[in-house]
Amino acid sequence: MTGIKEVVFPPQTAKADTQKKIKLSNILALTDFSKDSDRALDYAIALARSYDAKIFLTHVITPDPFAYAEPGYAEITYEKLRQAAEQGIADILISGKLREVPHEVLLEEGNIWQVIQQLIRKHEIDLVVAGTHGRGELKKVFLGSVAEEIFRQASCPVLTVGPAIHGEAPKKVDFKNILFATNFGRADAHALNYALSLSQEHAAKLTLLHVIEDAAAHTDEGLRRQRELYLNRMRDMVPPEVENWCKPEFRVTFGAAPEEILTMIDETKADLLVMGAKTSTSFAGHAPLTVAYTVAAHAHCPVFTVRG
Repeated sequence: MTGIKEVVFPPQTAKADTQKKIKLSNILALTDFSKDSDRALDYAIALARSYDAKIFLTHVITPDPFAYAEPGYAEITYEKLRQAAEQGIADILISGKLREVPHEVLLEEGNIWQVIQQLIRKHEIDLVVAGTHGRGELKKVFLGSVAEEIFRQASCPVLTVGPAIHGEAPKKVDFKNILFATNFGRADAHALNYALSLSQEHAAKLTLLHVIEDAAAHTDEGLRRQRELYLNRMRDMVPPEVENWCKPEFRVTFGAAPEEILTMIDETKADLLVMGAKTSTSFAGHAPLTVAYTVAAHAHCPVFTVRG
């Protein structure tokens, strides 16, 4: 036993429920009129076509730019922001990309997360779609921090589309390879329900991945045993009936989680990553870069997160 430490596992993750099918009737597409949010909107439209869903095209004017200005200047600044937002919405509508897709425009004011939270409840939103991007050394800006704040608090799943995704979004989504990344957290069984449902609906190949960041074993035999233990944990999460429609693959790797997940996205040619997101009520933009945000900002495919 020399060189092998005790392996302490988190609580057992519940099995997924294959009877729960994904529902996408109402999709909220958040835009700041940037290229990143335009790309995200294209994916929202592709999902809406595939699931006969309604798009709620949403822009939120925040008070930040004029909150501390003189009253007269604040009014002028607000009017400029409102006019710019109205023009941005008009440009999207004129482009015709929403033609033949049921949609509604929501131009709101206030704190972004608080507004989104209210809209999710009011319109019974099934999915929020947002762009995310980084500048410099992945500094979080607008839809970067906002996207993370949403997927850590939203009661529905969130699809983030980052700048590393190149090419045009498909007219309709047709997932061929889905990667599910798990750390056996509270959100993972719920997230796996979506991964299984999507893989069944799209006849997609499904790969489950766990990354061991701090290996407790330091011998080849210890690492082999540790890998096998986590492989068995992932197998236990998947109901036997899944074998009727797909043959899921299970992978365990060692290293830094963001890098390993991104590598596996490319290796499996994943066109969707599904993962659970730890619930947080603090403002995500003030926290250190997290695995979920780092992956979403660099992934070559959209990232579908489900809150715990």
